[in-house]
Amino acid sequence: MPENTVTRALLSEAVYQEVGLSRNESADLVETVINEISDALARGEMVKISSFGSFSVRQKGRRVGRNPKTGEEVPIMPRRVLVFRASHVLKERVNRVAADTEDLGQTVRVG
Repeated sequence: MPENTVTRALLSEAVYQEVGLSRNESADLVETVINEISDALARGEMVKISSFGSFSVRQKGRRVGRNPKTGEEVPIMPRRVLVFRASHVLKERVNRVAADTEDLGQTVRVG
């Protein structure tokens, strides 16, 4: 697993470097985009980001699960789950980077 994690702060810094807004404006922009995506998903809307992927909310019904330790049956209540589907462009890019890394003699686990 890679140790690097992209955070809001790193995204804000990238916007600052690329767009030239102030650091505060960059942070506000990133926060606004994340809030818009979150609000749309909370309303049950699909969010599509071109060349990246789509986020949607799916309703899962009530079902019976099993406690793995005891084997006891446990009801799992209906709930909404977040689903992400990567675009073909993103999948190709991830696989291209993985292939390039493997060519350098490094092993990378993707997926």
